[in-house]
Amino acid sequence: MTEDVAIDEEWVPSACTLPTAERPLRLAEFDGLFAEAVQSVTRPDRTRLRLDLVFSPENAARTADLAARENGCCSFFTFTLTVTGGRLVLEVAVPPEQAEVLDALQTRAATTRGARKDR
Repeated sequence: MTEDVAIDEEWVPSACTLPTAERPLRLAEFDGLFAEAVQSVTRPDRTRLRLDLVFSPENAARTADLAARENGCCSFFTFTLTVTGGRLVLEVAVPPEQAEVLDALQTRAATTRGARKDR
């Protein structure tokens, strides 16, 4: 199983190849997405996380870009972004041995969600 590495109070899986100096910036990008776009967080099963996002072309592009870059350093993630019928959904899947990383992502999304007030 992959161990988590603490950065301040944050988590990063040891399998991550993102340079250490860039990790807080990536985490801030996820926090921004969670705070500004996530409407709900659900866990269909142990290895899948579903984020319902505020529908907009900007959120779709932002989410796709962030998911693609994250997959570049943490290739164990499978991101599926669905845009259909005025809905925007990001599903994140991991292999069973990475479920703890998904646990941390879920906690972060749930606690950060809606942290910023609407403009």
